[in-house]
Amino acid sequence: MIRVAIAGGAGYTAGELIRLLVNHPAVELKYIQSGSHDGEPIHSVHSDLIYSDLKFSNIDFEDIDVLFICMGHGNSAKFLAENPVPATVKIIDLSNDFRLKADAGEFVYGAPELNREQIKGCRCVANPGCFATSINLALLPLAAAGILPEEVTVTGITGSTGAGQKPTQDTHFSNRNSNLSNYKVFTHQHLGEIGETVVAAGGSEQTDIAFVPVRGCHTRGIMSDVVIRLDEDLETITKIFKEFYASHPFVCVSDKPVYMKQVVNTNYCFLSLQKEGRKLLITSVVDNLLKGASGQAVQNMNLMFGLDEMEGLRLKASYF
Repeated sequence: MIRVAIAGGAGYTAGELIRLLVNHPAVELKYIQSGSHDGEPIHSVHSDLIYSDLKFSNIDFEDIDVLFICMGHGNSAKFLAENPVPATVKIIDLSNDFRLKADAGEFVYGAPELNREQIKGCRCVANPGCFATSINLALLPLAAAGILPEEVTVTGITGSTGAGQKPTQDTHFSNRNSNLSNYKVFTHQHLGEIGETVVAAGGSEQTDIAFVPVRGCHTRGIMSDVVIRLDEDLETITKIFKEFYASHPFVCVSDKPVYMKQVVNTNYCFLSLQKEGRKLLITSVVDNLLKGASGQAVQNMNLMFGLDEMEGLRLKASYF
C-alpha cells in the first residue's frame, strides 16, 4: 500500500483528494494536516465524510511514501522550506509555486498528456492549474502538429469553487448567483504555464493567448472556448486530435458539441471541434476540482508508483 499524507487538508481540493484516496485500492491515507483544525475529525470540515474516523494531525514524514500539498499559492514553497521531507518521499504540489521552469527545481510539470514518461520517473510533480489544464488540452495536438497559429483567443467560465473555500465579495452567494463577471482579463496567473506547455509541445514562443476568464454562477466545472483560424479542414483537424489522445484515457474527442455536466465529478476532459470557414472553435470541459486539481494529482501519483493510470479514478458524472 502507498502511504499518503496531505498537507493543507481543509480546502476544497484537499476535500476532493480525501474522497478519492479513501476509496483508492492501493492507498493508505495516514495523515491529513491542517494548521487550523489539528486534532479535529475531518468531517468537522468535510461534512460528507462523517463515515470516516480520520482526524487532522501532524505528519510523520518518515512514515509516508508520498506527500500531497494542498496549500494556497505561495505557501507550498514555504512549507517545504520549514519541513524537510526525506528524499525517499515523493511530492505532488497542487499550488502554482513550482509550475514554471524558473521555479521548478526538481519538479516536473504534471500534465500526463504531455509529460507522462517524465512523471513516471520523477520524485516531485507540480500539478497543473485548472484553467491551464482545460486550455492546454485544447491546444496540445495542434502545437505538436506544428499548426497552432500565434493568435489564440480563449473565453473560459469556471465555478465558484475555483476561487477557494474562503468567502470573498466576489464569491458571496448574493453576488455570484444568477450572475456572470470577468476577472484577470489577459493577465490570469495560468497563462505562464499554458505558454510554456505550448512551447514544450512544439508550438511557437510567440504564441499570443488572449484569455478572458469568467466567474460562473455554478459551483464546479470549467468550459473553455478556444477560437483560432486554420486552413486545414475539420476532418483533418479531428484526426490530429483523436490520434494525439488515442493513448490518453482521460481525454475524449467528441463528434458532437460537449457541455460541462458531462465531466463534472469525473477526471475526464471532453473536447469538441466546430469549424466555419477558417474559424475553428475548440471547446474543452473539465471539472476544476478533479481533472483540474485533485483527480489529476491522483493520476500523477498512479504514474509515479507504476499503477494503472485510471486507478481510483473511474468516476461517473452526475450529468443532470
